[in-house]
Amino acid sequence: MARQYAIYDVFTDRKLAGNPLAVIFDGDGLSDEMMQTIAGEMHLSETVFVQPADHASHTARIRIFTPGRELPFAGHPTVGTVIALAERAYSGEAANMDLVSVLEETIGPVRCAVRVRPGEASFAEFDLPRLSSRHELQLDRQGLADALSVKASAIGFENHLPMVWSAGVPFLLVPLHDVATIESVEFDPQLWERVAPMSEGRLTSAYIYCRGGVHHAAKFHARMFSPDMGIHEDPATGSAVAALSGAIHYFDALPDGHHPMMIEQGVEMGRPSYIHLHIDVKDGAVSRARIGGQAVRLAVGMLDL
Repeated sequence: MARQYAIYDVFTDRKLAGNPLAVIFDGDGLSDEMMQTIAGEMHLSETVFVQPADHASHTARIRIFTPGRELPFAGHPTVGTVIALAERAYSGEAANMDLVSVLEETIGPVRCAVRVRPGEASFAEFDLPRLSSRHELQLDRQGLADALSVKASAIGFENHLPMVWSAGVPFLLVPLHDVATIESVEFDPQLWERVAPMSEGRLTSAYIYCRGGVHHAAKFHARMFSPDMGIHEDPATGSAVAALSGAIHYFDALPDGHHPMMIEQGVEMGRPSYIHLHIDVKDGAVSRARIGGQAVRLAVGMLDL
């Protein structure tokens, strides 16, 4: 059976930047093992399989696979897939539009807003299906420094300390002193597997970040490494930014109100990605958070399966 697919570059407005994503539009009828095998064949950070929605009012159900395992939720697959589906369904004159879609992910329904404009990279944002929460786990500061090839004294800035946070996918967030320190990181997956804690039944992935960035508008600069997902380094990680939203509020004590910010990632890989994060705080707690970004189609094709 021939199955249509497209590859999108996500969290960017230009091709061959951002984080590439494979979207298999005809993903129904494939076994879990076959989807995992196809994701390994695609060898991108994530491959999405689009299936019919369980609820008539929803756009689609999606399954998200890294080369190593399935994820219950992820940011760049959500943004890329909802844009791909919108551009596939509405073309020509109808391409100038705004719409709301709901994607059924393993974590639950994810509400998305999509903006499609002629001649522009489409934009989408989604409400976090689960707000970020902190997991109190023992951490080996020197071990983390060794796994990242930095000095232990380079870990932390201001009052930010390493902690495990999750908004559906757990990450060990490691704040580093500055952009230069992050640029110097040489990640050792074997050492990481020895020192990183387990959370939600999985080895936590490494998400390192600092304040500021290369882009003048970036509030934070980040990199992500994940031996557990089969990803050495990821150009953009929306689920990690979802986790980071909790840490930002926790350490920065955001006041009540709306807080927009941009996180850059993938710079060291030559694939700069720009993730838009919006945090709403009410009565001293995060009441809502959204993640958004642009995506552009790079390729289309057929899988002969």
